[in-house]
Amino acid sequence: MFKPLDPLLHSELRLAVMSLLLGVEEADFVYIKEQTGATAGNLSVQIDKLSTAGYIEVEKKFVGKRPCTLCRITPKGVEAFDNYVESLKDYLNVK
Repeated sequence: MFKPLDPLLHSELRLAVMSLLLGVEEADFVYIKEQTGATAGNLSVQIDKLSTAGYIEVEKKFVGKRPCTLCRITPKGVEAFDNYVESLKDYLNVK
């Protein structure tokens, strides 16, 4: 029997966001948008879903007069990502 895949991470954009955040301490919205090629509206919705699940933390602040949204992966997000990867390995029969 296959391990279930986390439906929250089984979205291409949410998986891309999580993958980016795994490799950095934090990333701002503009950087994530540029790296994923997502529209601002779609990215905003997906970040909100990851934040609501507790997979990422979102900090909104101003740098000078410009708004800045920073995202960081949480320990819960790292665990969810690791579990997702292990589930995929099961599907691919890779150990």
